[in-house]
Amino acid sequence: MSRGGSGGRTRVKTARNRTAASTRWLERQLNDPYVRKARAEGYRSRAAYKLIELDERFGLLKGARRVIDLGIAPGGWTQVVRRQVPVATIVGIDLLPVDPIDGATILQLDFMDDTAPGLLQEALGGAADLILSDMAANTVGHPQTDHLRTMALVEAGVDFACDVLKPGGAFVAKVLAGGADNDLVATLKRNFQTVKHAKPPASRKDSSEWYVIAQGFKGRAAADPVEDDAD
Repeated sequence: MSRGGSGGRTRVKTARNRTAASTRWLERQLNDPYVRKARAEGYRSRAAYKLIELDERFGLLKGARRVIDLGIAPGGWTQVVRRQVPVATIVGIDLLPVDPIDGATILQLDFMDDTAPGLLQEALGGAADLILSDMAANTVGHPQTDHLRTMALVEAGVDFACDVLKPGGAFVAKVLAGGADNDLVATLKRNFQTVKHAKPPASRKDSSEWYVIAQGFKGRAAADPVEDDAD
């Protein structure tokens, strides 16, 4: 590695068995101020600052006593919740193994598994104040397919949120460029007082990710479809 250019930017020399792409990724990591800040402040990933910035704008963690973290790995968002709301009960789920976080219950399981919602509710022990979802489907390199796969996760997260949130609760989910589609936004607006999209500063400018923030859950009755009376 070498330092050069303005501002003491770190440049990475291509090493044996390291591809050009991995060299670029490493150089970006080494020069990313959020990566350095996360390392200095003990967060597992730079993604922690996305939640911190969203919370500063929307007040997500105020009064949050029961929190579910969908797609918890590696744990940065749950670390933020633990630090800002030490008394909160937190339950997280991910396909990937996650090192323990003091005060959090972590399930290693696919959220789309039929047993996942029940296990999450059981571990939480009551209605949720806040459901966070940083889930994204593994990309296949085809933008339309990647979007559909990720939106399927978001839609499942919305259905779960409508079952688990207490009235007044909030739901936050990662979506891709363009935000949530019209049908999903309509569903969220039917069930929440406010629905907004945001791209926190910690989200890289070249990333396609945005977040949808739905606050003020109206309650289970609003989530249930209205059925016509039989003749």
